[in-house]
Amino acid sequence: MPRKQNTMSSPIQGFSKLDKEAKIDWIAERYTQDPEAAKALLKTYWNNDARLQQLHDEFIENTLTNYYLPLGIAPNFLIDDQLYAIPMAIEESSVVAAASKAAKFWGDRGGFTTEILGTEKIGQVHFMYKGSTAALQAYFDHIKPQLLSDCADLTQSMEKRGGGITDIVLVDKSGELENYYQLHATFETLDAMGANFINSCLEQFAKTFKAGAQHFDGFTEAEQQIEVVMSILSNYVPQCRVRASVSCPVDELTEGTINGQAFAEKFVQAVRIAEIEPYRAVTHNKGIMNGIDAVILATGNDFRAVEAGVHAYAAKTGRYTSLTHAKIEDGVFHFWIEIPLALGTVGGLTKLHPMVKLALEILQQPTAKALMGIVAVSGLAQNFAALRALVTTGIQQGHMKMHLFNILNQFDASSSEKEAISSQFQDKTVSHSAVVNALKALRE
Repeated sequence: MPRKQNTMSSPIQGFSKLDKEAKIDWIAERYTQDPEAAKALLKTYWNNDARLQQLHDEFIENTLTNYYLPLGIAPNFLIDDQLYAIPMAIEESSVVAAASKAAKFWGDRGGFTTEILGTEKIGQVHFMYKGSTAALQAYFDHIKPQLLSDCADLTQSMEKRGGGITDIVLVDKSGELENYYQLHATFETLDAMGANFINSCLEQFAKTFKAGAQHFDGFTEAEQQIEVVMSILSNYVPQCRVRASVSCPVDELTEGTINGQAFAEKFVQAVRIAEIEPYRAVTHNKGIMNGIDAVILATGNDFRAVEAGVHAYAAKTGRYTSLTHAKIEDGVFHFWIEIPLALGTVGGLTKLHPMVKLALEILQQPTAKALMGIVAVSGLAQNFAALRALVTTGIQQGHMKMHLFNILNQFDASSSEKEAISSQFQDKTVSHSAVVNALKALRE
């Protein structure tokens, strides 16, 4: 179908001031082939509860409607001797099924264990300074107590709960970028995600630091002119890290025709390949993030921040590598993941989005530390399921069976047609062409 001619002669002014109906009319009439169908579709996804719809509308700007993702449950996760059913919001076939299968497998072998390795979060004030580094260090030592005291109003509530600013250091980056320095600050935000808290503190640091330089006797007049470029938290949090692991005697990996020792050795080889080969590592880690992102989304956390931080961590040595590791030692199979996860269970969407509140309730109202463990376990389980399939039956057998209904839905298959085709492919390889041919034959 040819693209609809854009009838706009100039950019629209004041789009954000239009009400939702007017926004829908504008976009549908100018950018869709069938404006009435587009309007109907957008309105179909509105929530019937007007108050709930208004809540969703106010999450972001220029809202037209809602965009749904399926919310599934992966049950039977035994984590640190506690049983969990894990909510997962994701559109990709086989992710929830794979996680559930891995949960059952390891639940019969002692379950998953987790360990919090740190909860430190980071923020930086980036600034330019032309002058003596020794003079700047002297100024920093002089102003540091005031940097902390000027944030007292911001940190008071957090400190009462045991968190706050843990340190500020001066970092010299002028060897990499002329005149560039940082105030590198670390924070403990407990169960809060902490982004607003951290950024507010950083902006106060910048204000105090710049103003104080105007009156520091150790500076020349030129050195007093510190230029603050920006103040912002970092999503790279290598000291906010969690480890999740599973282990069992190699013999316990034997299932049916799969020999435990042979399986373990092949599995370790597959992980080792992802450790040394970046092309494989990217896909390997993407599969891990299938499990992680699904739980991050369900619990109202920031999956983009987590993705950025996790992939940076995977490249921390200068070479992109696997996030998971495996070994066989004294007849025992060990498989583990160690990743940075800056999460929160209070603030943000956790108190606003009804489905987020429900997801956290299903997870038994976890602390941020407990959620770190649950999320890491989800990633480890997903990776185990994927590698287990890859080194035995192959990835496509299970994935394409889960994808079968997606193919049938593309051709508006009825319930009876879905049942008949599913039965037909129970012991056959699923492919798009094979399913289409089978559906065509059924209809004829």
